[in-house]
Amino acid sequence: MPHEIFHYKTWNDIELTAGRLGISLPHSDDLAVLNTPLKIGAFTAHNRIALQPMEGTDGTETGSPGELTVRRYLRFAEGGAGLIWFEAVATAPEVRASAHQLMLTQENLDAFKRLAEQIKEAGLKKNGFAPVIVMQATNSGRYSKPHGYPEPLIAYSNPLFEDTPLPQNCILTDDQLKMYEERFGETARLAQTAGFDGMDVKCCHRYLACELLSAYTRPGAYGGSFENRIRFLLNAYRAAKANITGDFFLTSRLNVYDGFSYPYGFGVAPNSGLAPRLDEAKCLVGILRSEMDIPIINVTAGNPYKNPHVNRPYDHGNYVPDEHPLVGVDRMMRCVSEIQHCFPDLPVIGSAFSYLRQFAPYLAAGMVAQGSCAMAGFGRMAFADPGFPNKILSGQTLDAPCVTCGGCAKLLRAGSPAGCIVRDRQFYSLEALK
Repeated sequence: MPHEIFHYKTWNDIELTAGRLGISLPHSDDLAVLNTPLKIGAFTAHNRIALQPMEGTDGTETGSPGELTVRRYLRFAEGGAGLIWFEAVATAPEVRASAHQLMLTQENLDAFKRLAEQIKEAGLKKNGFAPVIVMQATNSGRYSKPHGYPEPLIAYSNPLFEDTPLPQNCILTDDQLKMYEERFGETARLAQTAGFDGMDVKCCHRYLACELLSAYTRPGAYGGSFENRIRFLLNAYRAAKANITGDFFLTSRLNVYDGFSYPYGFGVAPNSGLAPRLDEAKCLVGILRSEMDIPIINVTAGNPYKNPHVNRPYDHGNYVPDEHPLVGVDRMMRCVSEIQHCFPDLPVIGSAFSYLRQFAPYLAAGMVAQGSCAMAGFGRMAFADPGFPNKILSGQTLDAPCVTCGGCAKLLRAGSPAGCIVRDRQFYSLEALK
């Protein structure tokens, strides 16, 4: 049964379907484990719920937070999550994913500083604690659209993503990659000055650092061997590390599995089809842990442009995957769990909980209770109901969950302000795209 609309009334209904699919999802009725603190370096998250980075495409042309940006994050802060993983912020003008993607510069530093202060103040006033805030620094690479249309900067040509090969000048040279590594240094300095607690050197969903992880066919210092393919990421960390001080920490939202066969996908092996094989991912996390002293890692998978069901299982939309959504949830949980059990002293944030709607908290509690992740990360759910963490932590039912319709992603891809078209219609609608 590859495609099935969500119809579950109880967790038992989910288990029955999962059993027919030959999978088993962790579950706990006791949600108290989600209401326990978590040490993250020198900081402490008040609970085990994290908000994943969800771009709002609502910044100004110069990259400053816009009115909708501020509205969104103040609602997130009041919602009660222990950690807010702030959305992708571009490290250079030409690598913005849209004309309205946020970009932190010396010129707009004060605007970001005000927003970081507002987030912490709103959380403290509403919930009695300020959330830990991690800013995601990005180079959009293949998905750069700084003027609203594609201007790709790629690591290597890839027939999975190109009907015809892109011009040679789209392939970044080694010297260009070195330049973009250094941009993470300046962004880290600014992020700390702005009041964020940490910075994510983004390495997921096929953006530049992530694409380089699968650059098996690229010649030179950034392709071929594992050491070469992780070079950009590690050098970006080194540049960032040289520009920060004190308790400010570095981390990554990291693809451990791309969902594409070798040689175009990371987290797979030659002649293994699409089966996850996390040997290299675990080696990379080990290096980040030992050499870069990361205090937490955020695990994800897939590509939202080509196989969106891998990182955000769903049952609505024009693109119909050839697998049941619960299979995608199970695969993500297994990938997250494998990393967490390999590094029991490193907190791992899991992904892809939102598909289960009102039952997502029980999967999250089950994963945390059995030591398969340290925090549960939610993205789409926060768009639909920014107050959902407090509902979970107070034992309330999620009465307005994400329905995985993909409307927020459609707005994002179109470069329009992104939010929930079901629960927040006053501000977000697909009508804006017509």
